[in-house]
Amino acid sequence: MEPNEDASAEFEHRDLLSGLVRMHVLHHAAQEEIYGAWMIEELASHGYRLSPGTLYPMLHRMVDSGYLSVRSERDGRTVRKYYSATDKGRDGLAVARERVQIFIREEPEND
Repeated sequence: MEPNEDASAEFEHRDLLSGLVRMHVLHHAAQEEIYGAWMIEELASHGYRLSPGTLYPMLHRMVDSGYLSVRSERDGRTVRKYYSATDKGRDGLAVARERVQIFIREEPEND
């Protein structure tokens, strides 16, 4: 696929891929605290181009759903929010990893 084709395919399937993005967020948040700007760069290194207007609402929903906890840290006038996976988030990540493995091991049907 050419780069532009890849970007348009990613846009077309964004609803499907958003679950993978949330899994990736949980993966990192289960290892150490993360913050939004770092997560945007991390996702970009894997070809996902998320804007702050997409990522931050996703993080807030994950906090509201109990998958992430958040704490704020002030550095002068700047306040940075750090996100960590909760027990529910780690459990959800384990279930999601297991299900992904089941799906990728499944043999495709011949049509």
